[in-house]
Amino acid sequence: MKAIPTIDAHHHIWRLKDLAWLSGAQVPRIFGPYEPICRDYPIAEFRADLEGCNVVKSVYVQTNWPAGQSYDEAKWVQSVVDATGWPHANVAHADLADPDCGELIARLARLPATRGIRQQLHWHEYPQYRFAPHPEMMNDVTWRRGLAHLAKHGLLFEIQLFASQMQHGAALARAFPETAFLLEHAGMLEDMSEQGWKRWRDGMTALAEQPNVNVKLSGLGTFVHACRADVMGPIIKETVQIFGVDRCLYGSNFPIEKLWTDYGMLYRTFRAAIDHLKEKDQHAILYDTASRLYRI
Repeated sequence: MKAIPTIDAHHHIWRLKDLAWLSGAQVPRIFGPYEPICRDYPIAEFRADLEGCNVVKSVYVQTNWPAGQSYDEAKWVQSVVDATGWPHANVAHADLADPDCGELIARLARLPATRGIRQQLHWHEYPQYRFAPHPEMMNDVTWRRGLAHLAKHGLLFEIQLFASQMQHGAALARAFPETAFLLEHAGMLEDMSEQGWKRWRDGMTALAEQPNVNVKLSGLGTFVHACRADVMGPIIKETVQIFGVDRCLYGSNFPIEKLWTDYGMLYRTFRAAIDHLKEKDQHAILYDTASRLYRI
């Protein structure tokens, strides 16, 4: 396996304050019991986890601090960047349904590391998989007014959806052509039945028809709680076929994935899944696409 410089475009540097929303096993999560990660996860540990994987840059993605603390989280991330040089970009949080979110987004954009905004929109009929209050939050007029602020500051939007929401996601991207969208976790394929694959494939195709939609190949073991080549491989292969290498990028979901794997195993499994591609195409997925979208 040839060493290719890699950008990890989805990880979290957690500290206990971030994990306040995780406290207590009474709150179920997609990724199962999570007591082992209810602790600090500093940048030094993350970089130690990367050893031997040739990861040269990384992107922090917001971790849902308590309401009203979105700027505090981003400012803390910026302090880590200033102190260590890592991570190299930050995707902050803003509640786009808040009529006053424009002021917050402007403040976030002034932090040098900020490259985008994530507000999780995924909704599922199964309550444990549900995050947004309803499946069509992205169609709300006030929410869309908030999203419009991103283009003013050159920020991308990281969009997290299930297959049942992808047609709405495609319509959203079509309505905001000046905003780059980055689909989280390759569309969160949770139903691997024949019908589930078809629904996911149809939704991914609709999203890919929008030239401003890109996709992150991350979190692919979320619904099996394991690092499995037989799960990751087919999702990666089909996503790359649908979107093309220039709109796909690699990401981990650490430290969540520490619940079931180590970073080296995750990275090697991912690399094996793209080993059939030309070296330049592997380079695009591992480095070029993330470098372009996050401007790092």
